[in-house]
Amino acid sequence: MSWVLWALVGLPLVSGVLLCLGGRRADRVAPAAAVFVAAAGIVLAVTAAYAQPRAGAPLFQGAAFGLAVDGLSGLMVVTVTAVAALILLFSTADVGPDQARARFFGMMLLFVGAMLVTVTATTLPSLLMSWEVMGATSWALIGYWWHDPVRGRAAGVAFITTRTADLGLYLAAGASLAGGRSLALAGLDQVARPWLHLVAAGVIAAALGKSAQLPFSFWLSRAMQGPSPVSALLHSATMVVAGAYLLIRTGPLLSASGWGSDVTAWIGVTTAFALGLVAVAQTDLKQLLAASSCAQIGFMVLAAGTGSAVGGTLQLIAHAAAKSLAFLVTGFWLTRLGTKDLSKLRGAARAAPVAGVAFSVAALSLAGVPPLSLWAAKDVLLAGALAHSPALYAAGLAAAAVSAMYSVRALWYVWRPAPPPRPAPDGPAPRRVSAAEGVPFAVLSAAAVVLTVLVLPPVREAVARTLGVNGEAQPLPWEFAVSGLLALSVAAAVWAWGERPGRVARPAVRWAARWLGLEAASRFVLVRPVQRLAEELAGFDDRVLDRGVDGLARGTLRLADVVNRRVETAVDGLVEGTAAASLALGRLARRPQTGQLHQYLAQAVAAFTVLAVVLVLVR
Repeated sequence: MSWVLWALVGLPLVSGVLLCLGGRRADRVAPAAAVFVAAAGIVLAVTAAYAQPRAGAPLFQGAAFGLAVDGLSGLMVVTVTAVAALILLFSTADVGPDQARARFFGMMLLFVGAMLVTVTATTLPSLLMSWEVMGATSWALIGYWWHDPVRGRAAGVAFITTRTADLGLYLAAGASLAGGRSLALAGLDQVARPWLHLVAAGVIAAALGKSAQLPFSFWLSRAMQGPSPVSALLHSATMVVAGAYLLIRTGPLLSASGWGSDVTAWIGVTTAFALGLVAVAQTDLKQLLAASSCAQIGFMVLAAGTGSAVGGTLQLIAHAAAKSLAFLVTGFWLTRLGTKDLSKLRGAARAAPVAGVAFSVAALSLAGVPPLSLWAAKDVLLAGALAHSPALYAAGLAAAAVSAMYSVRALWYVWRPAPPPRPAPDGPAPRRVSAAEGVPFAVLSAAAVVLTVLVLPPVREAVARTLGVNGEAQPLPWEFAVSGLLALSVAAAVWAWGERPGRVARPAVRWAARWLGLEAASRFVLVRPVQRLAEELAGFDDRVLDRGVDGLARGTLRLADVVNRRVETAVDGLVEGTAAASLALGRLARRPQTGQLHQYLAQAVAAFTVLAVVLVLVR
């Protein structure tokens, strides 16, 4: 059955390349082709999840391109392909015929293919390859409208930031080889110390960067410059959750390091709380959702750190449905109304009730309101946090309360009674929801509700068996009740509070709205020193190295001139003199060669006479 696995990852990659190469000539067929490939991907993913095939190819000594579908990756491939298919279906209506559709859908398929390789990778080489392709395609998709320099710079910031963290995977690969182990992900926890610590640090850094956790979170704000379907896919089932997935996958490595689990758990819960506050401070709906992605994925990272693989996986699946739904509805409003400003979206849900209901399901799920899926999934992972540390559990509950704040705040604006917002110039009617938009809204809304069954004890135990884990902490009924009451209380308070200004000082609000100043801090701490160092090195190159090379060249030319004018003349004279002397000697030697026998006899007599005289004189 390895062909199923090759087809699962190869179909979107090959189709994406062909669509990109087709250019504008393929624009007409690109949407249908992309949706067909995505639908075929769901069939292949379900088949692979059931058969659990393995595949591989040799790369070099000690390393192979390895892929496999097991319990965890089986759930992931189904989630990735299902969410991608719905988003691509929505994109057929959102990305108009006047745009470069072949490039868009081709890059989206490449993005999905890279994520499928990521979740099925069993070795660091295959993971690194897909990691790189995913980063490159995300850059191309965020900068899809590349004529706009703002979007181009945003794509560059996102790419450079994640690439910086990606270096951790290369560090992990090198340390693993140095530690005497292969590059198989399953054997990373067996690497000899102290290399094990470098492997753990590299994997954690790469995962935090990809999942936009502290301190790398700010790149996700820049990524909002991309099209809404790109945001929906990137935040729900692909790149941004890839880091959390990697941490769940390498849980034994975190435990073996002795410090990785605690560090990961605290970074996750801190991100969930701090980026939740960032989301509360936003006035732009896409920015609010972006910050909420950091916060919600922080719960998955918390689960990875506390060894709650079931809770982290359930959170990932439930969040994929809710977040993709929220972004698709936001994209619908952005296309119809031409704005993502919360204050200008008042009444948007009333103007388009289908979209409004879908957004409400997504927002209430993100808020953790029972009985929606994220409420239950969050309690499963918080049970793991409670077993690990009561302080982590308390911090997780605080972060859950903040998630209710930003979710209900967005909901309050879009449902607030207000005059219908003005439609965008030349845009479709705000109330009209096409089939390509309505089907994803309906399916994802149903998923956000139905996925709650995954938390029911029999189903949860089945998920645990699928993941191959046992002995994880399970939530008690009172934990479900506490988190549910907390979410409902905070939601009711935020709804009643409305838009009245809070008592938090404005500088603190502005600081939170600017994503805690993380990008400015990174520029101050990292970018500016590197640029200054680069400028100094460039100056050293210009003033010292370049001038030295120029001086050496000028000296060489002068020396060559001197050699040419003096030494060359002497050498030429010597050679010419030698030649002239040789010529003269040759002429002298030729004189005796007369051809007259009597002259040769006379010469011989003379020579022997001279020789006889010499012998007599010498003796």
